[in-house]
Amino acid sequence: MTAESSLHLTNRPRRLRCTSTLRSMVQETQLRVADLIYPLFVMEGEGQKVEVDSMPGCYRYSLDFLLKEVAEGFELGIGAIALFPLIPDAQKDNAGTESYNPDGLIPRTVRAIKQQTPEIVVITDVALDPYSNQGHDGIVENGKILNDQTVAVLVKQAIAHAEAGADMVAPSDMMDGRVGAIRKALDERGFIDVSILAYSAKYASAYYGPFRDALDSAPKFGDKKTYQMDAANAQEALKEVALDIAEGADIVMVKPALAYLDIIHRVRKHTNLPVAAYNVSGEYAMIKAAGQQGWIDEKKVILETLLSIKRAGADLILTYFAKEVALMLR
Repeated sequence: MTAESSLHLTNRPRRLRCTSTLRSMVQETQLRVADLIYPLFVMEGEGQKVEVDSMPGCYRYSLDFLLKEVAEGFELGIGAIALFPLIPDAQKDNAGTESYNPDGLIPRTVRAIKQQTPEIVVITDVALDPYSNQGHDGIVENGKILNDQTVAVLVKQAIAHAEAGADMVAPSDMMDGRVGAIRKALDERGFIDVSILAYSAKYASAYYGPFRDALDSAPKFGDKKTYQMDAANAQEALKEVALDIAEGADIVMVKPALAYLDIIHRVRKHTNLPVAAYNVSGEYAMIKAAGQQGWIDEKKVILETLLSIKRAGADLILTYFAKEVALMLR
């Protein structure tokens, strides 16, 4: 008899770790392709697929190439995409007027996707920063971001997206009252089935840098701390979530994900609505950089990272890894 077998232990947790089949049987958290939302960058032009320098493996697509990427993702089981536009400087102004152009880049893109792949869920970003010559999420006056005037523009933007066929609009701006205003406007115009994915707890984070590179949307002055949340605050996140739920949000989201797993967990306990989390560009870039250096097993780290977000309480994850993970989970 070995020394180890001489112990009399009633509880041996290792019994359920003995084989891969046993481990799979008792696994508490599962990551599925259906949990993933694929963020995609679209730009004007034709025959264009331009890699984002700070996001290896991520591209800005012209519409013809984007349609191919959407079709490939859908074939892999990715059921939802989130669209983000790269807008030419000539179309940018302080009021973000291009954001609600019915023939603008996003409405044209939505219509084309819905014609090609009607069953995929198309989510559109509702915010002014891609359209603003100031790089902010709202109208600027004397160095300040105007809340209510910005909300009026966001409503027009959401309506333009709904008219084009978007299944879900996702206000990411963090203006007060925008969810309620968008819900009211959508309902009044008959778009009662268009959902709202609210960026409810969106933090003023340093993890957004590569995303702003991708869309050339960095602020031209200051930062976004007067409207995005303070990284030090947790209780405030629950307040923001509660307000968005009261205003008609269908899904609430925490952004970023990895440095805010505790917030995801708190929000999950706070509501029965679906909870989304955004595995943002900086989180993506760090894993990609370490993988390219050979410092980590990239595929295993990707899966562990997304699993941790699910474990914290997220039902849905926006992630640039969506296509890679879909291939891994086949």
